[in-house]
Amino acid sequence: MDGKHPKLQPKTPVPSDIEVSQDIVNEVGLLPIEDVAREAGLLPEEVIPWGIAKAKIHLKTTLDRLSDQPDGNYIVCTGINPTPLGEGKSTTTIGLAQALGAILGKKSFACIRQPSQGPTFGIKGGAAGGGYAQVVPMEEFNLHLTGDIHAITAANNLLAAAIDTRMFHEDSQSDEALYKRLCLANGKPFNAIMKKRLAKLGIDTNKSPEDLTAEERSKFARVDFDKSTITWQRVLDTCDRHLRGVTVGCGSKETIQLRGTVKGETPREQHSRETGFDITVASEIMAVLALTKDLPDLREKLGSMVVGYSKSAEPITADDLGCGGALTVLMKDALLPTMMQTVERTPVMVHAGPFANIAIGNSSIVADRLALKLAGEDGYVVTEAGFGADIGMEKFFNIKCRESGLKPKCAVIVATVRALKMHGGGPPVSAGKPLAKEYTEENIPLVVEGCANLCKHIENAKKFGVQVVVAINQFKSDTAVEMEAIRKASMDAGAYDAVVSNHWAEGGKGAEALGRAVIAACEAGKSEDFRYLYDLELPIRSKIEIISKEIYGADGVDFSETAEQQMAKYETSGFGKLPICIAKTQYSFSCDAAAKGVPTGFRISVREIRSCVGAGFLYPICGDIMTIPGLPTRPGFYDVDIDTETGAVIGLF
Repeated sequence: MDGKHPKLQPKTPVPSDIEVSQDIVNEVGLLPIEDVAREAGLLPEEVIPWGIAKAKIHLKTTLDRLSDQPDGNYIVCTGINPTPLGEGKSTTTIGLAQALGAILGKKSFACIRQPSQGPTFGIKGGAAGGGYAQVVPMEEFNLHLTGDIHAITAANNLLAAAIDTRMFHEDSQSDEALYKRLCLANGKPFNAIMKKRLAKLGIDTNKSPEDLTAEERSKFARVDFDKSTITWQRVLDTCDRHLRGVTVGCGSKETIQLRGTVKGETPREQHSRETGFDITVASEIMAVLALTKDLPDLREKLGSMVVGYSKSAEPITADDLGCGGALTVLMKDALLPTMMQTVERTPVMVHAGPFANIAIGNSSIVADRLALKLAGEDGYVVTEAGFGADIGMEKFFNIKCRESGLKPKCAVIVATVRALKMHGGGPPVSAGKPLAKEYTEENIPLVVEGCANLCKHIENAKKFGVQVVVAINQFKSDTAVEMEAIRKASMDAGAYDAVVSNHWAEGGKGAEALGRAVIAACEAGKSEDFRYLYDLELPIRSKIEIISKEIYGADGVDFSETAEQQMAKYETSGFGKLPICIAKTQYSFSCDAAAKGVPTGFRISVREIRSCVGAGFLYPICGDIMTIPGLPTRPGFYDVDIDTETGAVIGLF
């Protein structure tokens, strides 16, 4: 680096993540985001600065300009089944990108998810990476960023309000009264979203509102919800177990006089129903953001989201409620990826943030596409897939790559001595509790036994036709003998290479060997070798069974009566050819979080299957997985505060 922007020198011992981030700002200075963007290959008019540290990137104009540019080498970074402390996928993603860019001189990008406020203030802390392999400033990365998650919350809850409002008015008004208020009161012609519903109903879209027959007016005005089928819930980006089940519509103004009765002759009925909340990152709108390709696709996906069914078993969409356009308006800025920088000033694309255990677990297609074009044929894009490879990587390959058409060459699987000891029979690992001596002292038998978990993930990745490199994420208590045992097991399982990486303590330099291994793996890999695990034409049941048997190692799948009914409904509705996004625990191949290593003799239990038709997948919920986590006894927010003199955030890890 030049004298104006010298490189931050790692300290020993390594300070906390937030101290490293603040050292960048205070000791050597951030590279202005306009300079990061320019060095990445962006033009000034393609960059929307968001303060000194962040920028939104114009999508269409940039991709149009780079349309003839060959894509870079596409690498997914995933991991073994983790401990509750995490094993460093984000840190490895950043460290590898730093090694490729700042150390080996390649054009490189990291693409990572925006972190949820839930784990940031809950159990896990931030998700900016860590040590000398992180996105900076980490406090801006972890807190609000550019407001995308807030936009998703607003859009999701607007649609939830539209659902309850529509049911409220339909329950209390005649068809003709509904139609007059919807279509005749303002004297305007049908707008675009109304014409879309007319076309769906088979009504001539050239007609004016006054021209519809009484039957057509009734069909148009009344969506006629079967309230038992509504799947859309409200969201917030906080872990709050007490909102998993709620009753809405209990206010004094939410009583209705049922249509068809004479006012005053029957008591007014309370318009209440049982529903619940999900965490924002589990919203289908978050999945849409991750899987959309451009603004027209975003509009189509949001409008196509199915929120429930009518009493005649017809799917009801956001566009049926007149809401798709408004949702897109709320989401239009969120569609633009955010650019930041690493500790070593290499570029990072931050976009979308779905969890992997209850959603698709990957950052956005548009961020990856943009980075691949900017990287060019000789460049490298490292994109992170959340949690263990059995969920995040599987969904990356089968859902995200299928939707994008992009073909990766290499999968980096992150493993730690700590997690492999746990899978080998070590004591439970819990956040906030000291590690048992088995994890801080050399224990070769536990490591060797636990490597079965890593080997199963290597086997799974190779089923997709990609090269596999194992990143042994080094912790200070790990011994050379333990790490060599992991390397040997990895190579015996068919990995292209297995490399010790110490990027947390040393930054890009500590991941140099990993970077060289990834370059070699990409040279050995061929995009045309990439393949999917299952054919979309298969029945829903078969696709779930293939994932469960091939990836998890289950003996089979048990479907609840509810799930059986839902599968039949989705097949009848034409949704049977969608890919599958299984929601299950990240801590085990099975549905039992306590079953470590490579469990055998188990079955996957599917209690319900939700549809994410707009995003483009079906969503089986397995075991006791929850779509909004709870807070522990001592949440992470206990340690977060602010220096009122300087305004600096303290205690955020």
